[in-house]
Amino acid sequence: MHIAWTSFLLALVVITIVPGPDFVLVTGNAVRSVRLGALTALGVVTGLVVHGILATLGLSALVAAAPAALWAVKAVGAVYLLYLGVMTLRSRRTVNAVAPPSHKSVFLRGVLCDLLNPKVMLTFLSLIPQAMDPTAPPLPQAALLSAVTVGVFAAFWTCVVPLAGRLARLLSRPKVQPVFERLCGTALIGMAATVLAA
Repeated sequence: MHIAWTSFLLALVVITIVPGPDFVLVTGNAVRSVRLGALTALGVVTGLVVHGILATLGLSALVAAAPAALWAVKAVGAVYLLYLGVMTLRSRRTVNAVAPPSHKSVFLRGVLCDLLNPKVMLTFLSLIPQAMDPTAPPLPQAALLSAVTVGVFAAFWTCVVPLAGRLARLLSRPKVQPVFERLCGTALIGMAATVLAA
């Protein structure tokens, strides 16, 4: 079995470090609290595991092949990103009026943000098949490459969350925090529009 590891890993690293909705959500929560950031990242990785399983079983390919189903995934994902963006923009105004988010809700937001991101599904569908050996059984290769993908992302979040936590003191200053939260909220709303337009 000759998997194209070099090209696969190079492409995967580039995809991993390019900021997307998951990055905005994780770092935004990590600035509030390293624990919240870690729980969000755990949710994102859980979503990646589900994507990996679906891609390995071929279910993601079925969705991608059906225009209506793919559009539905995009629409739901865009609406959810829009919701997260609006909630982030409102959080500064309501910070004293509501209780901090529960650990469960933060984890679930991470899961849903990743699961409802059609670009993640399409990444699994485009990246993994190109690295596979066409002469070898596809299922073990897809499972292995999916596991490596999840592992690389998990390692990335393990580095990002503590770094974002270290910036918390700077970004939580009264003059800086509103600007940071507006940037995060606006970025999520912009990404919602991008998902629909893709």
